[in-house]
Amino acid sequence: QVQLVESGGGLVQAGDSLRLSCAASASAFGRTLSRYAMGWFRQAPGKEREFVAAIRCCGGGTNYADSVKDRFTVSRDNAKNTVNLQMNSLKPEDTATYYCAADFLGPGSAGKSEYEYWGQGTQVTVSS
Repeated sequence: QVQLVESGGGLVQAGDSLRLSCAASASAFGRTLSRYAMGWFRQAPGKEREFVAAIRCCGGGTNYADSVKDRFTVSRDNAKNTVNLQMNSLKPEDTATYYCAADFLGPGSAGKSEYEYWGQGTQVTVSS
């Protein structure tokens, strides 16, 4: 089992920055966090949950949605069991609940069905 807890959401103005964090705990049966791809997704009211960014397992690279490329950066600190999403130049259309998710040995897929574990989400609201 992996438990995920997001934090860092809030109300900001357009153009501001925000840093989300996802604290993860993996079970004791040998699955260290580094072996999980970690993804960030978001869901706005009345819309489907959509992919934002992901970082692959096992020292792999990153993957971004076109809408956030060059504005958002995903990173991980395996020693601290955290994954971060640095969000710059925020826009009102970035307003959503943001979720982190974990996929064992995953490639950092954009498909939400690939992820086995999900956090409860943190709200990000960007005013114009």
